[in-house]
Amino acid sequence: MITIVVVITVFLSYYGYDYYKTPLEERFYHPRNNWFKPNGIFGHGLGIIGTSLIFMGVFLYILRKRYGFLSRYLRLKYMLEFHIFLCILGPVLILFHTAFKFGGIVSVAFWSMVIVVLSGVIGRYIYIQIPRTIEGRELTLSEVKAGQIEGLEHLKTKFNLDENLINSLSQMINERQKNAEYINELKRRIKSLNLSGKDKKDALKLIRREMSLSRKIGRLELMQKLFRYWHAAHLPFAIIMLIILIIHVGVALALGYTWIF
Repeated sequence: MITIVVVITVFLSYYGYDYYKTPLEERFYHPRNNWFKPNGIFGHGLGIIGTSLIFMGVFLYILRKRYGFLSRYLRLKYMLEFHIFLCILGPVLILFHTAFKFGGIVSVAFWSMVIVVLSGVIGRYIYIQIPRTIEGRELTLSEVKAGQIEGLEHLKTKFNLDENLINSLSQMINERQKNAEYINELKRRIKSLNLSGKDKKDALKLIRREMSLSRKIGRLELMQKLFRYWHAAHLPFAIIMLIILIIHVGVALALGYTWIF
């Protein structure tokens, strides 16, 4: 999805480069001013599409998260990814809709939008640090620890590992060392076992999962606290942005800017 955003951004930059690089006071005389200006056919269209994408991304995510909309067909984490995609692409289109000219109440909406997008990227990072179920529900500390114990037990039974090796692996995992010597020691122990190549890969994959869980356990409380603080900051700016966007659209319609309709 990020690739799509990048491709569209590069295309719009290339397509309108000659116009966007023209000084503001000279754009009126540009041969394609009526096409690229904010109320031009192209520029206005970008604004409508960008605004629609933002509203779609926000309200679909709210409907899925709070009211279970399409919960039987769409996992929350996929809806979150779609929400992020739409709420990044939408602002990109709106940026080109403004033709890089900011002023008045529109500038407040634009910079609120920038803050919302940047905080959304930060929130996405915090979000993925918190262990969740396959449906996207946040796991408690006890549930994460239970999952780690279950994983080690699975290692023991599936690959017929002895108790001493499991205890040793558990201790090494819980110490959460990150140096190359530690990683190589884990690999050496697994490779020394009488397992097939596929089983060794599967065992290493499970161990990496246990290491990841162990690291997440170590910072779970911090990430949960940061996520609450992030949400308290992200939501107000999102509301400000949406309110000003609605006002902007209302004023544009009142002044007769109805695009091609």
